[in-house]
Amino acid sequence: MRRVSERRRREVGIEDSELVERAQEGDREAFQQLVERYQEKVYSICYSKLDDKQDSYDVSQEVFIKVYRYLDSFNHESSFYTWLYRITVNTCIDYLRKQSRISKVDYDDSIQTDDDVEGHDQLTPSTLGLDPDQAYNRKELREKMLEALKSLSDKHRTILNLREVEGLSYKEMAEVLDISKGTVMSRLYHARQYFQEAIEDYVGDAPELG
Repeated sequence: MRRVSERRRREVGIEDSELVERAQEGDREAFQQLVERYQEKVYSICYSKLDDKQDSYDVSQEVFIKVYRYLDSFNHESSFYTWLYRITVNTCIDYLRKQSRISKVDYDDSIQTDDDVEGHDQLTPSTLGLDPDQAYNRKELREKMLEALKSLSDKHRTILNLREVEGLSYKEMAEVLDISKGTVMSRLYHARQYFQEAIEDYVGDAPELG
């Protein structure tokens, strides 16, 4: 066990693509590292969509079962995270459909990230350029920011989080959402405008995103 542990410590900096290639060749250790690298993120996405801890845990397990089953079909044309993100969201959608909790869902308008999950990366006051020490002492501001995010449409909330929280490039966002780069830029511009409008009444002159 110690030997495995030391190996993992040495391989922390290995790119996803290399781990995927090794996993595709049958290296279970490489696949386990991918699971460990992304299990919290997958759970976070599931929780933001399902709003239930046990459901999110169960669906997260199903996601990685699918990843293992279909890993050979991953062709490296997009990033592994982009591919994993899509599988996670669509698995959540399938689960909700089976539970009859939604009747019809559009992939583009239903992708959500982890903006509502406590304990994970969120759109924070510091992300928006506010002074962290002051902002975190103002619980009302944080709550208002979350309310402002929730007031956005799914597609605008999603793209704002992909850019501001996840830090994805325009190209990566286009791949995740299956839209053109031009649409990404337009949608992100409007998302930032809507967010600032939603919060400026509380914070005064709202800081500009981007």
